[in-house]
Amino acid sequence: MTVIALATTTRRRVPVAAWACLLSFTAFWLAQRAADVSMIDLMVYRAEGETVRAGGDLYALRTTEAHLPTTYPPFAALLFTPLTLLDVPDMRVLTTLGNLLLLVVFVALSLRLIEGDAPHARVGTALGLSALAVWCEPVWTTLRYGQINLLLGVLVLWDLSRRPGHRWAGVGIGVAAAIKLTPALFAVFLLATGSAEALRRGPWRPAVRHACVAAVSFSGATLLAAVVLPRDSWRFWTRMVFEAGRVGLPEDTANQSLRGVLSRLLHTAEPGLWWAVAAVATGVCGLATAVAAALRGERAWAVLCCAVTALLVSPVSWSHHWVWCVPMLLLLGFDAVRRGGRGRWAVSGGAALVFVSYALWWVPHGAGRLELGQNYGQILLSALYVVTAFGFLLIGIRRWRTSRTA
Repeated sequence: MTVIALATTTRRRVPVAAWACLLSFTAFWLAQRAADVSMIDLMVYRAEGETVRAGGDLYALRTTEAHLPTTYPPFAALLFTPLTLLDVPDMRVLTTLGNLLLLVVFVALSLRLIEGDAPHARVGTALGLSALAVWCEPVWTTLRYGQINLLLGVLVLWDLSRRPGHRWAGVGIGVAAAIKLTPALFAVFLLATGSAEALRRGPWRPAVRHACVAAVSFSGATLLAAVVLPRDSWRFWTRMVFEAGRVGLPEDTANQSLRGVLSRLLHTAEPGLWWAVAAVATGVCGLATAVAAALRGERAWAVLCCAVTALLVSPVSWSHHWVWCVPMLLLLGFDAVRRGGRGRWAVSGGAALVFVSYALWWVPHGAGRLELGQNYGQILLSALYVVTAFGFLLIGIRRWRTSRTA
């Protein structure tokens, strides 16, 4: 009888959550239309697809009023070619609808990562949480620009929320890394985890196979692009991949990476050695924390520690790249519910406030490189995502130390 009652209650909640999600998404759509969003990155993707179809020079491309260049690997441009078959208004509508659907899937996969097959990981819960998540600044900005961050997040979580040893586990990470290089750090994390497990338990662990499948998938996608676009592939992998400055100004407020924060803190466009040392130290510490969590069986903490590490050490992590705040906030929230305590609730609420307040935009920014003149209070506001990420890693380190002394 209890099971029947629970099933009935769940069925009743799904329509309510679906309506709440629909209303929230509709309000979001209207707000974005009222804000006259540019979807400028989507227009760059379309221009890349047109260049591929015309046989042009992909990395000589400059498009839109901002004269934006191509920054992704050639495989991404191949995937963008279908955009050229659509009229621009239809493309904008379909991209927005697709991103909203991807948000629901991203939330659902986050729940599966955190709760597994527990009752929380239901359709109703995913819809209800998506109705809230859509208003986070990284999600808003992703849809505003027509970005692909949610697609990349879904590909990675599709891999990492599956049972260990699944036949296709690794394909999502490999394809995501072929589109944009940053997700490759997840393969490094898997390899490190598998190596640590092998030292403890034996020579062959599922995480190693997972990393190998990711590497093969990445290589296959990259080779496909090289066959279709040999000149562009050669230019990217021998030259463009090393030119981080093509992406944008490092001190830009939207750059929520270690390099961006150091540029604003030191009032220089190139923090040089300071950034290199900080990135290496953060990368090692962050990956070690992720591997330690994986060895404890805390898969969600492991994956998200790796995600925030990738965002911190990347030369440029625009605010819309931080859609990983969605599973991070869910994890902190579920941790507060399960373990209780005012401190955990305060941490969860504070982290949520960072991503829904849009506070990083309360500082001087824009034309004229105003960020190089920010005072310390403004620098702190424009570093909130980085500060929150370090706080999240510190919680992961504390959990590791607690488990060792328990």
